[in-house]
Parts: sequence; structure tokens; C-alpha cells
Amino acid sequence: MNGMLASVRDWEEAQIALNAHVDIIDLKQPDLGALGALDIDTIGDIVTKIDFRCPVSATIGDLPMQADIIFDAVQTTAKTGVDFVKIGFFPNGDWLSVVEKLRPLTTKYQLIAVLFADKNCDIHFISALKQNGFSGVMLDTMDKQHGSLTHVMPLDTIRTFVTLAKKYSLICGLAGSLRAEDIAVLLPLEANYLGFRGALCADHNRIQTIDTHALQTIRQLLRVP
Repeated sequence: MNGMLASVRDWEEAQIALNAHVDIIDLKQPDLGALGALDIDTIGDIVTKIDFRCPVSATIGDLPMQADIIFDAVQTTAKTGVDFVKIGFFPNGDWLSVVEKLRPLTTKYQLIAVLFADKNCDIHFISALKQNGFSGVMLDTMDKQHGSLTHVMPLDTIRTFVTLAKKYSLICGLAGSLRAEDIAVLLPLEANYLGFRGALCADHNRIQTIDTHALQTIRQLLRVP
């Protein structure tokens, strides 16, 4: 099953996503980077207004890979009541120390690691995520100007990523400037979710407001058998 994750930055956009019956509403601030974070009060307000009608994820921001900084951000974001906390694993830094530091939180919260396909990420790090209690893993892109996920990573590598995630029983998501034409390519891989932001906005500009028609078009394509 390929569910739809729609990234939104405010309550107005969240309402559009709710009305389209997306599978996950993802809270982020696209003006602040690949995984820019909304402020905590905004996250909490949106979670309250959604009121369990749809699962909600939220990013912690484009933070340095320092275990203490990541731990504090994850804990603060998780306390808003989101269903999933997304953590970007950026180049450099000690990834293993980060996941080991976060392990105590995985007994209370569902943590999702985000790896960046355009930054030579090690997809085999998935095994360490499983060992340290993570709930899921996503592929994304860091530089939104260089094309979609399918342009920056070979399809065979994306397929291997999905296979590894399933092997370790992790929720699996694919994102990264995905457009309508990417859907037919990625659907056969059977990831749990395909994630969208730019394709839902006017002129495919991720910092513009979500367009209802564009979102509904993507939603319909994901419903095609």
C-alpha cells in the first residue's frame, strides 16, 4: 500500500489535507530548509485541531548531528502529541551516537529517521535504526533544486532501501520533490507512504500555499490500482 503523506505548514493547509483524506499530515516549515520545523505552539495547536482524525508527523528542523541537541528537540516535539517525530540524518556527525541517545525515547514515541538520497546516505544504516527502536525510515532529498528522488538516486537503490526497511519491519516512506510523474515509477516498490510538498503547491513551488486541485490530483493518482 502506498499511502499519501502531505506536508503542511499551518492549520489552513492542514484542513485542505484533511478534506482530501490524506493518510498522514506532516508538519514542517518549508521556508527553513529540507526539514524546517514549525514552532512548538503551532504544532500543538494543529494537533489539537486535527483531534485524531488523521495521523500527524512533525519534523524537528535541520539540526546538527549532535546527540544532545537532537534528543532535546525530539523530546520537545513529541510532547506536542504528534504520532511521529521525523529526524533528519544530515551529512557528518556521529549517526550511531544519535540513535543510541534516542533509544530511551523510542519506548514512548514513534521516531522516523530521514535519510537524504542526494547526500550519499548509507541505506544500510537501517539496521542500526531497528536495533535502537526506531519505528520507521524515509528517503528524502536535501537540495530541492536538483530534481526528484528518482532523478538523484537509481531506482534499484531505492528498491533496495524499501526492501531493507521491510526486512526490519520499519515503516517506509519515499519523498524528495516528488511529482505526479514519479508516482507510477514508485508505486510498484510498495513503500508505506509517498510524501509530497512541492507537487501540492502552485507552480510546484514548495514555499507557496497548498493548492486544493493539485493535492486532489496527486491523491487520485495514488488511488489508481
